[in-house]
Amino acid sequence: MPRPALNPALRRLGALVGEWDMEASVGGRVVAYGRTSFDWLAGEPFVIQHADAEPAESAPQDWAAHSPFPVTTIVGLDDTSQNFSMLYADARGVFRVYQMTLADDVWTMWRNAPGFHQRFIGTFVDAGNTIEARWDRSGDGSSWELDFYVTYTRVS
Repeated sequence: MPRPALNPALRRLGALVGEWDMEASVGGRVVAYGRTSFDWLAGEPFVIQHADAEPAESAPQDWAAHSPFPVTTIVGLDDTSQNFSMLYADARGVFRVYQMTLADDVWTMWRNAPGFHQRFIGTFVDAGNTIEARWDRSGDGSSWELDFYVTYTRVS
């Protein structure tokens, strides 16, 4: 049986596929260095991410105790809204679902949960070889504060 044609919106995920060095910072201080990979899963309708990181020497002492790494995510497309959803799991036993868009060199993710709203905004620069991003958090979904910055640099 021939394989059905994939939704063209899935091609946008190709911007993520590959190996990336990762650096997280808080207050101008690097807290973690790591690596993340994005790969096609199940013949391309999904992308799976594996990320791991180690605390930087400049990280606060309690950072390692709260580190989410390693992290695994799976991204899929809703063909009606043309938005993506990301299933997230980390080493702390945290499991979340994020909404996601990826268009015009901007990668966004968000989660609206009572008492702990989150959003991620990443911009592709350097011909798509760097992603400069930030995670924000909010207790009420309207007043936001920076959680941390993260920079991804393509390795392959």
